[in-house]
Amino acid sequence: MSTERSRFRLFHRLRVRWVEIDMQRIVFNAHYLMYFDTAMAGYWRALALPYEAAMQQLEGDLFVKKATLEYHDSARLDDVLDVCLRCERVGNSSVVFEGAIFRAERLLVTGEMVYVFADPQTQLSKPVPAALRELIEAFEAGQKLVALELGTWHVLGERISSVREAVFVQEQSIGSRMVWDDADAAAQHALVCNRLGQPVACGRLVQMAPGVGRIGRLAVSRVLRGSNLGREVLTALVETSRNRGDKTVVLHAQCSAEGFYRRLGFKAQGEVFEEAGIGHIEMAMAIESKAH
Repeated sequence: MSTERSRFRLFHRLRVRWVEIDMQRIVFNAHYLMYFDTAMAGYWRALALPYEAAMQQLEGDLFVKKATLEYHDSARLDDVLDVCLRCERVGNSSVVFEGAIFRAERLLVTGEMVYVFADPQTQLSKPVPAALRELIEAFEAGQKLVALELGTWHVLGERISSVREAVFVQEQSIGSRMVWDDADAAAQHALVCNRLGQPVACGRLVQMAPGVGRIGRLAVSRVLRGSNLGREVLTALVETSRNRGDKTVVLHAQCSAEGFYRRLGFKAQGEVFEEAGIGHIEMAMAIESKAH
């Protein structure tokens, strides 16, 4: 089993909490298995897979068959740990993961987790779908796992609607009349799909005024936030605005996402206002045109 950090593809960082310490003032041994299980959620996120929806599409689920841990050193309260995972192999019906937990360069725990792909009702094993096998292999090889499309509502609208419905209507309880409008027909849209063809992020660009683009309806599947999909959509739309000759691009940011837009170069302007019952602030960024 590898003990070198460089061999792992997934790194999930966490800090040891008080509740995880035992009477010896070290992390209770069973919590390390929980750490690996938490990192597995990060592994699927790195594959751009909304796990539940993906397994439904693949008509199966992954069940733990065996988990083994070997302890090399102990973690203590407030230690910052890197929980590392890599897929060691995909068999006919099994998927084997190798794991390691480090504190800086210090190896604390190694582990092996064996999952079996099975029918979720009977829990009888079945072959690992080719699509899942190929996706895992692509991730471990460092390949790109999502595809971004730019296009019209006519081409992308149906798939974009599924993301908007999940994020704006179901999650944020925004009324349908404020999620879809006539501007969709003339807008330039961006859509990100994973390797299973599932829509996972979207956004649009409209012409607000001559030389001014407006980005809106930016949405990312809830379970995949933090995996740079929103950044990918926003960057593509800003580039589209620049290429058509716009000088400025603006957007109405939900206040909870203001920091995200600031990190990408947008600046707040004006006061906070309410839109669809949610606090927003207008933000803008000057862009240098590439149009000739």
